[in-house]
Amino acid sequence: MAIALAAILIILAIAWGGALIGLKYVLGVVLPMLALIVFIIGFIMRLVYWAKSPVPFAIPTTGGQEKSLDWIKPARLDTPTSTMGLIGRMALEIFAFRSLFRNTRAVRTDDNGTPRITYYSSKWLWLFALLFHYSMLVIIIRHARFILEPVPFCINAVEFLDGLFQVGTPRFFISNALILAGLGFLLLRRLCNERLRYLSLPADYFALFLLLAVVCSGICMRYIDKVDIAMVKVVLMGLATFNFPSMEQLAQIGPIFFIHVTFVSVLLIYFPFSKLMHMGGIFFSPTRNLKCNTREVRHINPWNPPKKFHTYAAYEDDFRELMVEAGLPVDKPLEEKADEPEVDGQNEKAPA
Repeated sequence: MAIALAAILIILAIAWGGALIGLKYVLGVVLPMLALIVFIIGFIMRLVYWAKSPVPFAIPTTGGQEKSLDWIKPARLDTPTSTMGLIGRMALEIFAFRSLFRNTRAVRTDDNGTPRITYYSSKWLWLFALLFHYSMLVIIIRHARFILEPVPFCINAVEFLDGLFQVGTPRFFISNALILAGLGFLLLRRLCNERLRYLSLPADYFALFLLLAVVCSGICMRYIDKVDIAMVKVVLMGLATFNFPSMEQLAQIGPIFFIHVTFVSVLLIYFPFSKLMHMGGIFFSPTRNLKCNTREVRHINPWNPPKKFHTYAAYEDDFRELMVEAGLPVDKPLEEKADEPEVDGQNEKAPA
């Protein structure tokens, strides 16, 4: 954890110091464009790699009763055997985190001196993961107003609903509180759970700290160290249209904006090469995107090259005599050879 936190502090120091010493063009134009290129290329490369990877085994996760006898009702969404059932399962997984909703917690108890494992439903992880992901989606949609002119009605509607419970000025968005709650729970879960803390790597903490840095810097820019929003939109629209802003325009924006942009750029660069790529990997997971029809359809291993098999019938034809001499059973009887006339004590074929 200390390594991940130190990395975030180093990025913060570089962004803050760069904004103060006149590197705003590098932080506000060069770094975001480079990060966007790395993100797009890296994202596509990972998807192509997964799409080309063969699936040697049919390993769909069965979450319910499989299809068997007609009078037994199957679980059509948790164990789909049809295309529509598979689409429904993927939709529940992508939009509602169905597998995470089924999460359970194992607790060891002693019942009159007899150890016993008891499973309890554990929905907290599902709830806060849902809050984080949907809050992030709403924030990304709201930020689209900075690169679109005129702003579409749907984006204005999302922003209106997000700030429906107006508190103070500027308006406080519900998604800001929910995303902090979601990230806070995910971080505390790793810190407080001894088993999970033992399994956690620096990369796991780095992703959480980086997301927290992006969110906190954005909240700080809106409510504490405010910037010129009109000029921010001019700069971001310039980046989106490749009409890059000038140094004079960037000089009118405070350092907190470049800190926020730097954290976002690092997140974009880091995204394709981290566990955050589960956003795209879910579509290529064989435990989710395969039908549970192994009783009906044979799954062919794509790794198996074409082979010439030596069947048992051909094997017996080659070694039938030896098998009969050894007393081994054969499927076909050994054909007896016709008697041939002897010539000078030797067998010879009769003349034609």
